[in-house]
Amino acid sequence: MAKRKRLSPAQPTYLSTAPESKSALGGPGSLSAPPIAQVASEAATEGALQELTAVLETARAKGLMIEEIALEAIDETHLVRDRLEQDEEEMGALVGSLRARGQQTPIEVVELGQTADGKTHGLISGWRRLRAMRRLHAETGDPAFATIKALVIQPDGAEGAYVAMVEENEIRVNLSHYERARIAVRALREGVYSSQKYALQSLFANATRAKRSKIGSFVTLVEALDEDLLFPTAIREKLGLGLARAFAQTPGFADEVVAALRATARPTAEAEQEVLSQLLAAYEGSEIPGPAVDQAASAVPTSERAPAPAEQPAPAPRVRSLDPADHIGADERVSVQAAAGVRLGFTPGQKRIELTGTAVDTTLMEDLKAWLRRR
Repeated sequence: MAKRKRLSPAQPTYLSTAPESKSALGGPGSLSAPPIAQVASEAATEGALQELTAVLETARAKGLMIEEIALEAIDETHLVRDRLEQDEEEMGALVGSLRARGQQTPIEVVELGQTADGKTHGLISGWRRLRAMRRLHAETGDPAFATIKALVIQPDGAEGAYVAMVEENEIRVNLSHYERARIAVRALREGVYSSQKYALQSLFANATRAKRSKIGSFVTLVEALDEDLLFPTAIREKLGLGLARAFAQTPGFADEVVAALRATARPTAEAEQEVLSQLLAAYEGSEIPGPAVDQAASAVPTSERAPAPAEQPAPAPRVRSLDPADHIGADERVSVQAAAGVRLGFTPGQKRIELTGTAVDTTLMEDLKAWLRRR
């Protein structure tokens, strides 16, 4: 007889619900994602992060990303500033606005790298906002005013940095002709530009030709009077242009103005303007008397007199650089500050060079003679 197989008793938990497992998709009872899906997911995440990083780096390189930078990390003397003075009333209004509403417009800076004084960024534009934030922080000690919002830009060399500064100030503040001319002179001395003409054309490319010409005239005042003027930004346009013409026509007149300024007390801008105005009026009023009229000739009727020879126009004075890039016309008279105390005048049509100033002495003459022999 065949043996019967004994069956084990049924397990009570056999038909119970299976334990819940976590799913990669979040559904109950789902199986875990296969390895290839995990690899793909991680690769997609890494790619997205790299793309986001590239976008942020591009935005930062183009100066489109606003950063917060510590005040003490910014060198405000990185560029020679075009602002000579600040109006206390305007500065007070700016401080009040920053205190009430915070900083609305970022400044512009450039990275400096490692410096001895610990400055990491150089100021390009926003000098007034930086000064106002520093004043606020000094007055309140509030950490909220210890940093400033800034765009970190990468200008195309020193020329681009100066142009950015000038353009920003031309929009926000009304620079005087003297301040515009001074930044052109200082940029040339810093070696940013090869000639004064190129500096004016680059810094004020958006200005009209007439405006650039006026700024160029004020360059003469900066070169001759910058060390002696107390209130240069107060010089009116008409007065400044008149002085520039006088300096070009008579180079020695600049030294007379310097001597008068040093000998006169000028407690206010109005007092200094009065001194300059009187000097210019005296110069313009000192006309050279013409030759005496011959009595016999004066007795001849006008209709019988021989026509007087036409007067040759005097060379048009023009103050500019002597850089080879400047093409000097034969009828032009050029006047420049050649060195400290030495002003050089040149009239190509007359084959004439003049040196005037306090430093023109026998020593200079001997040096010139020695140089001419070696030339």
